[in-house]
Parts: sequence; structure tokens; C-alpha cells
Amino acid sequence: MPKRTQATLWGVVGVLAVAAVWELYKAIGPAEGLAVGGDGTTGSKIMLLPRTHDRAMPHITDMIARLFEPTSGGSTPPLILTVIQAAGLTLGLAALGWLIGVVVGALLGILMQRWRLAEWGLLPWIVVSQIVPLIAFAPIVNAIGGQLDRSGIPWPQWLSVAVIASYLAFFPVAIGMLRGLNAPDRIHLDLMHSYAAGYGQTLRTLRLPAAVPYLLPALRLAAAGAVVGAVVAEVSIGMRGGIGRMLIQLAGQASSDPAAPWGPTFGTIAIGLIAAGGVALLGRGLSVYRRSEETA
Repeated sequence: MPKRTQATLWGVVGVLAVAAVWELYKAIGPAEGLAVGGDGTTGSKIMLLPRTHDRAMPHITDMIARLFEPTSGGSTPPLILTVIQAAGLTLGLAALGWLIGVVVGALLGILMQRWRLAEWGLLPWIVVSQIVPLIAFAPIVNAIGGQLDRSGIPWPQWLSVAVIASYLAFFPVAIGMLRGLNAPDRIHLDLMHSYAAGYGQTLRTLRLPAAVPYLLPALRLAAAGAVVGAVVAEVSIGMRGGIGRMLIQLAGQASSDPAAPWGPTFGTIAIGLIAAGGVALLGRGLSVYRRSEETA
């Protein structure tokens, strides 16, 4: 059996296993969960096991059936169509954020590899940048964008989402690019020097091809980060139309319609899979340089 077919089958088995575990726990788990601590009047209880009643944990079949029912009753379109539209918007913003992050990360990686002083000065700040909570960073970017828009520089709200998504995407690309550009053996660099090749020619013909095995895992991490960043940004700045805002809206109705929030949840998972698939296609296009892959 081909390896690609085996990987697909194992993926299907994994999904079915998660569904089976979900339904098994729902069947045997306590309806109100299991909590410890507190006495009902003082202190707070710690939930050890989640609740299994239908409002907290609907059946998977109910989640799937809900996708084909009206989004909010009446003549509204089916939930699955609304999810697809919202997911398409979020995917587009995540893709734009990914592109911005890849360009910025690649330029930073080249800069740090070219000048050791730049690496000493920039690398610590690049690492520290990822410590800032995204949910706190997003409103700042949105506020700056709003000020630019009021001053006459067009800055739509969706651009803030793309910039926030790029914030999570640039980090793995910068690190992967730096490691990859430093990957060529010394003997190969000496050969380029013996040909009197400048830095630009060495970069194009030796360093960049050698960086591909390091860049591909970094690009996958960047794609996942861009999706997470786009969803969190939509929630944080209140942008309508995307999957993040839809998650919040339907989560507020979970007590009366518990299966509804799972529609955009499935949409978010689909966005992540599409993003990973896009990077995989890119990796196939670079297969001539892809003898192996290194961890990012």
C-alpha cells in the first residue's frame, strides 16, 4: 500500500477514534461532571471531569445534523453555508497574514545571517515578541489602524486582522531561515569563494536551496500560527463576518442550541487543514531541494 494512502487511512482512523472516545465518555460519564473543592457557599470548585448532558456535550450526530439546519431559524441559510462563508473570509485573512509573516521573517533571517551584529541585536527581541499575549496585542494594532484611518491613510479593519496573524507567522520563518542559511558546509562555502561569488550569488545558489529543509516545517508552523492569529484577532477586535466572531455569537446561544457552536469549530479545523495542505503543495514544488526536513 502506498505511503500516501496509509497516511490518509491513519488520519481517518484518528478522526473516528476521537469520535468514538467522545461518544463513549458521553455514555458512561457523569451528567453533571465531577468537581472537587468548595462547599457550595464559599470557595470555588475544580471541575475534574466535564459534564455529559446534552447541553454541554451534544452527540456528534446532532452536531452534523445541525449543520444543515437554518443558521438562526426562519428563512436563514443553512448553518454549513454560513460557516463556509465565514471560513472563507478568515482563510483569506490568514493567508494574507501568512504572506506578510513569511516576507518579514525571511528578510529578518537573511539580515541576521548576513551580519552577526544584527543577529545579536534582533534575535532576543524576536523571541521576546512571542511572549506578548495576542489577545492584548490585537486591540493595540486595531487602535493604531483606526488612528491611521482617521488621519487619512486607508486602514480597513480586515488589515488589522492580517497584521495580527502575521505576528504569529513571522517568528518560525525567521528562525527557520536563519538556521537554514547557516546550514551549508564550510567546504561548499569555500568553493563559492574560490569562484569569486558574491554574497547575493551565494545566497541564491547555495544558501537558499540549503535552507529549504528548514523552511518547510517553519512555513507549516507559520500557517498554523496565522490561522490562530486571524481567529483570535476577529474575536479581540470584534470584526464581523469571520469565523472567530461567529464562534463567539453561537457560543452565547449554546444553552438553547448546544450543537450550533460546533459548526464554526469544524470550520476552524477545516481552515487549519487547508492551510497545512497549501504548505504541503508548496513543499512538493520544492521537492528537488527537499532531501530531508529538519525541525523548525
